[in-house]
Parts: sequence; C-alpha cells; structure tokens
Amino acid sequence: MRDLTKGPITGHLLAMAGFIATGLVVQTLYFLVDLWVVARLGSAAVAGVSAAGTAWMLGMAATQVIAIGTMSLVGRAIGAKEANEAQRVFGQSLSLSVAVGAAALVLGYALGPIGLRGLAADPQTAEAARGYLFAYLPSIAMMFPMAAIGSGLRASGVVGPPMVIQSLALVLNAMLAPVLALGWGTGVPLGTAGAGLATTAATVAGLAALVLLLPRMRTPLRLRVPELRPLPAVWGRIAAIGGPAGAEFVLMFATMSVVYWVIRDFGATAQAGFGVGARVMQSIFLPAMAIAFAAAPIAAQNFGARDPHRVRATFRQAALIGSAVMLTLSVLCHVRPDLLIAPFTSDAAAAEVAVEYLQILSWNFVAVGLVFACGGMFQALGDTRPALVGSAARLVVFAGPVIWLSGRPGFTLQQVWLVSAASGLLQAAISLWLLRVQFRRKLTSLAPVA
Repeated sequence: MRDLTKGPITGHLLAMAGFIATGLVVQTLYFLVDLWVVARLGSAAVAGVSAAGTAWMLGMAATQVIAIGTMSLVGRAIGAKEANEAQRVFGQSLSLSVAVGAAALVLGYALGPIGLRGLAADPQTAEAARGYLFAYLPSIAMMFPMAAIGSGLRASGVVGPPMVIQSLALVLNAMLAPVLALGWGTGVPLGTAGAGLATTAATVAGLAALVLLLPRMRTPLRLRVPELRPLPAVWGRIAAIGGPAGAEFVLMFATMSVVYWVIRDFGATAQAGFGVGARVMQSIFLPAMAIAFAAAPIAAQNFGARDPHRVRATFRQAALIGSAVMLTLSVLCHVRPDLLIAPFTSDAAAAEVAVEYLQILSWNFVAVGLVFACGGMFQALGDTRPALVGSAARLVVFAGPVIWLSGRPGFTLQQVWLVSAASGLLQAAISLWLLRVQFRRKLTSLAPVA
C-alpha cells in the first residue's frame, strides 16, 4: 500500500498515471482489437460492432457507480488510518458488483436487440451488432467485480499488478479474435460473434487471475466471503457517491445514441466512420483520464487526512499535466489524423468521415482534459453531482441543436461535429466553476486532526 499523504504530489501523480494509462490503453484495446478484426468483414460489420459498443458505455456507466464509490470511500478511510472501514467497504463493493453484474446480463439479453434495431442503419448492420452483443455481454457482467477490485487497489495506491493482468488478457484476446471471428486456422469464421466471444474469454481469464493474485498484492484489502453479506447501508453509501458518476456515462451513451440517430440517413458508411473516429478519440483521451484517475486517490487520501493544501495542489498538477498532454494530441489530430484511423478501416469513405471528425473535435481536447481533472477531484471529495451537472448541460446544448439541424435542408455531418466541440467547451467552463464552489465549501474549514 502507498501512503499518498506524504511525498511529492507530482511524483505520485506521474508514477500512478503511467500504470493507469497502460491499463486504460489495454482496456480500450479490447474493443479496438475487435474493430480491427471485423474491419476485414466490411463496413456493415464495423458499424454493427460500433453500435453494439454503446452497450459497453452503459456497462461502464454502471461499473462507475461501484468503482467511484469504492475508490472514494476506501481512499478516504485509508487516509484517515481506518483500515477496518476500508476492508468493510471493499467487501460490500464486491457483493454489490456481483448483484449488479447479474442484473446487467439479464437486461442486456432482454433489451439489447431492441435498442440496436433503432440505432442500426440497415438490417445487415443490425444483425452484425446483435451477434457481437450476445457474445460480448458476459464480459460486461464481469466488468463489475473487476471494477470493484481494481478501484479498491487504486485507492490503496496499488496500480501495477492489475495493469499486468489486463495486458496479458489483452494478448489472449488478440490471439483469439482472428481465430474465432475470421476462422484463422479453423476454417470456421463466426463473424462479429467470434470477436465478442474472444473478448469474453479474455475477460474471464483476467478476472480469475485478479482474484487468485489479490492475496499476494501489497494491500490490506482481502477477499473474505463472510464480508460479502449485503449491508444495505454501505451499498447506499457507495451508490450515493458513484451514482452521479454512473449517470454521467449514461449521458455519454445518450449523446452517442443521438449521433447515431441523426446521421443514420447518411448510411452505414457514415456510422462506421463515426464509430471508428469516436473510438480512436476515446483512446486519445486515455492519458488525460489516467492523470485524473491517479489524482482521485491522491486527493481522497489527503482529504481523509484533512490536508486541504495537498488536495488543491493535486488538482493544480493534474490540470497542468493533463492540459499539456491534450494540447499535444490535439496538434497530432490536426496534422495527421489519417495515421490514427488507417488501422481500423479500409473503406476510404468511412475513413474520410473519421478524419474530419477527429480534426474538428480536437479543438476541445484541452477542455476535455480539464473536465477529467475536475471529475477526479469531485470523486475524491465524495460528491460527484457537479460532474453530472456539467455532463447534463453538455447533452442539452448538443442534442437540442443537432436534432433541430437534422430536420433542416442542407444538414451535414460537419454540423454535428462542430456542435459537439462547442458543447465540450461549455462543459469545461461549468466543471471548473463547480469545482471552485466545492473547494470553498469542503476545504476552507478543513484542518488536520491533531
């Protein structure tokens, strides 16, 4: 376990962010590997997998309820030197994750096909999406206990071992995907369903390794069966902090769904281009996300230790480093976005859509980095509602104008991308203002315990 209440904040931030970034890259590569494989099956398959990928966003939304609540409560308990409370929250996080994962599996099979039919541009795309989703859903269910364990470890300052496990699972996924989806070596291609099955198999292996190796990791947190008995009060505390963060991902899902809906008349090629561009952009965001994810446990432990100066210093460092990284990536997207798109589609028309999407959206990359930094602080302080307010404002400002424009003559894809970029700048301004309010309310009278 790492004591984040002492030592240089920048050192803690960079050391943890490096491991977290690698883990996030690996997590994202699961989906990008699937995209790379199904690109060999045509634009309908790419569009279908991209549309089904919105289920991943819903899964991430639900996992954030557990992950953020666990990280905040465990991190603050560790900062306050309350080891028993940290273990109690961890055990309840695991029991909650199993219950929610089972519910997600049932709902996904029951309601998923209905949603996909509304998003897909044509029957071929809908069929490709359905095949991928049905094979991929078990991996979404297993994301919940993985998130609970990973968040508890992150709150303890332990980030290396989970990254190694995720990396090995990704290698397994990359090996299985072409075999199952394209029939390499077997002559029995399963199409998009094969790609989903490869991800599920890799996720099973990753979760098993995480559970088996937890006792050997340098953390006081342990998997103890008697502590899994549900305690509604603790579940409620986890959900109260993580709920707004999860709702943020629901809003992201809603935003993606609005885009798929308004561009459906441009055909599967446009949807494929947007899907590739959006996934590549999410990958570009990973460094800034890693910095914010590292800042959250640092600030949480120091908030638990009642040290307001280190909490503020954590935000300043996270904002500066994140902005510098995002500015660099923005320049790359302006100069050679085609290099980022080429591995994921061979369709020239789809690639053109994706390139234009990245070039326009890159104007708000620095703003996105600031939003992430603010989000990490909201998590640390135990109140993620302000982040939800910012995301809701962005959805309203984006969805209303875009839906109106889609019904006007001369409607273009560029208009969708421009409105999206502008709404991101608004979200950053709202987040910074709300964080200032939170700091004034929660840190002004905070003083170390004697």
